[in-house]
Amino acid sequence: ASTLTPVIAGSIDIAMTNGTLGVISAFAKGMPVKIISAETTGAPDAFWYARPESGIRSIKDTAGKTVAFSSPGSSTNLIILQLTQQEKATPKLVATGGAPATLTQVMTAQIDVGWSVPPFVLQHLAEGRLQIIARGSDVAAIRDQTIRVNVANANALKEKRDAFVRYVRALSRAIDWAYSDDAALDAYAGIANVPRGLAQRTRDEFYPKDSLQLAEVRGLDLTLKQALEFKYITAPLTAAEVQKGLIDILYVPPQR
Repeated sequence: ASTLTPVIAGSIDIAMTNGTLGVISAFAKGMPVKIISAETTGAPDAFWYARPESGIRSIKDTAGKTVAFSSPGSSTNLIILQLTQQEKATPKLVATGGAPATLTQVMTAQIDVGWSVPPFVLQHLAEGRLQIIARGSDVAAIRDQTIRVNVANANALKEKRDAFVRYVRALSRAIDWAYSDDAALDAYAGIANVPRGLAQRTRDEFYPKDSLQLAEVRGLDLTLKQALEFKYITAPLTAAEVQKGLIDILYVPPQR
């Protein structure tokens, strides 16, 4: 939400890694936003964790406990709603903001279960200070669903379309490099200030390359059903309406 708001206002041109539900909600309200590429399909990167002394070993142990997600309409919001529904769990869901702030709240016992994506929290897991209790990949319904997208301000897209197309192409080349050249691991380790081994675990275990495909918003019918069920929209939308009015994919995969 904190990224989507300024792109709608025109303060920034492109907003990365937005929860698809939140974007559809904005579109349904008439906001000037366009999806320009997929960002994450499936949820292999997201996980939920607790302190070992909490006694929480799985999402089924969270009845009456506080369980974090980042913000309303985010991918972590969607995942935890689906996960608790799938496992028939009844926690109290709490919006806790970003991964660093969430970690602080778990370690100080303000909340019981936190959310994260790598490389955050991996060192705590390796040291046994925290343990994973659930993963986004546990949710069967969203394994082939695009849960995050990259978006642009619709007016900026009209004015700067060529530049935006070149940007998405460059993003695609960066993803290819990250999986084909070990120098990318060294660069990532430096940027994230983590050991190289942890950087490699982040890539290899939590970010399969196919999950980062840019060319297709998958599982749109399911997403629209969830948007209505979880009250992100007040009236049904069809996939055709969203394809026509919201989705303007700028990346075309090269012909092989």
